[in-house]
Amino acid sequence: MQRKATRPRLVQAMMDVLTLPDLRRKILFTIGILVVFRFLAHVPLPGVDINALEALFGENLLFGMFDLFSGGAMTNFSVATLGVYPYITASIIMQLLVPVIPRLQAISQEGELGQQKINRITHFATIPLAGLQGYAVIAILRSQGVTTGPLESLTMATIIITMVAGTMFLVWLGELITERGIGNGISIIIFGGIVAGIPGIVGSGIVEAQAGRPEGLIAYIILALAMLVLIVIFVEAHRRIPVQYARSTFRSGRMYRQSGSTYIPLRVNTAGMIPLIFAIALMQLPSTIASYFMSPAGADPNFWNTIFTVFQVNTVVYNLLFFALVIGFAFFYTMVIFEQMNLPQTLQQQSGFIPGVRPGKTTADYLNRVIKRITFGGALFLAVVAIMPFIAQRITGVTALVIQSTAMLIAVGVALDTMKQLEAQLTMRRYEGFLK
Repeated sequence: MQRKATRPRLVQAMMDVLTLPDLRRKILFTIGILVVFRFLAHVPLPGVDINALEALFGENLLFGMFDLFSGGAMTNFSVATLGVYPYITASIIMQLLVPVIPRLQAISQEGELGQQKINRITHFATIPLAGLQGYAVIAILRSQGVTTGPLESLTMATIIITMVAGTMFLVWLGELITERGIGNGISIIIFGGIVAGIPGIVGSGIVEAQAGRPEGLIAYIILALAMLVLIVIFVEAHRRIPVQYARSTFRSGRMYRQSGSTYIPLRVNTAGMIPLIFAIALMQLPSTIASYFMSPAGADPNFWNTIFTVFQVNTVVYNLLFFALVIGFAFFYTMVIFEQMNLPQTLQQQSGFIPGVRPGKTTADYLNRVIKRITFGGALFLAVVAIMPFIAQRITGVTALVIQSTAMLIAVGVALDTMKQLEAQLTMRRYEGFLK
């Protein structure tokens, strides 16, 4: 199909997508699932004062961040309060256990059938994790005085079961998107929640600007755009390791040697969002534990009140520890993934080698040095992304805009992956895509 010169590339690509029946059907299916998710996010559970809950989330930046990820589901205390995060936690745990437990490692090497077994185990592990997280959410809300009164055991059990069911339903919706729609379903669900929460945050920032801080809002927008550009650069950045292959083939009674070259793309940010998720989970533990033992409002503060105050998102101590943990987890998770890939052995089995590097241990040492160097840059980038909201608020003085750079990183990554899938679909049909 010839492209009209007067139409911009992006506009023409969108028109190409919509003219293909199967792609149009996938996109509409994905949008329909997201609409169902948004309806679910507004089905409230009993036992909580919604007005008091909104005030709590407005005062506590940590809760506000979790509410942003859920697309407002936590503020509404809805059936989808937990989102798909119990499933993500279970997936991370399985990724760490597979190389450690021989039985799981053997299952993972059984091909597609083994992957289905691992997924089934992950689903089963999601249920108790969702139950524990649901109980923790209710306990925190009770300690903050947000509940409408003492919850009976049967009511609490009903709420927790409903939360677990909501999480599993969202996981099922995400898998439907993966199977019949466009993109990774779980990531699309998270993306939908983040995007749904942005208009309200922007509106709050505009209200604050009208109250006398327009210069702060302009500075915040400039910082957000600069961070967006950096995120796109680092998400796509990778180091190309040249690889040559030498193969011998026997044809017509003669031996021929064939050679070819390619490269191994080592990503700067191999670990993705996992270090941030680990660090956030670890950093919320002190304040969560302290909330059980701290003195109520109006009483003399005790040790646990101090811990709760120190481990708030807007404190220097919290952000310094957060920065260090992200770097540590980035190195740890990258090395775990790199060991699982076992690139030196794979190259040797496929008669491949890196020019100027001996096969075997020398190749392993070389790749380890390269991955450590580029991981340092990726880890530093992730750490800066993690504390960017704190830095931006200190520079601009705008407190209403709490758009998390972490959420921005997730949204950009999901958008790029989805566009690449659409690009591949268009390329297979000999259309030009979105990306150059």
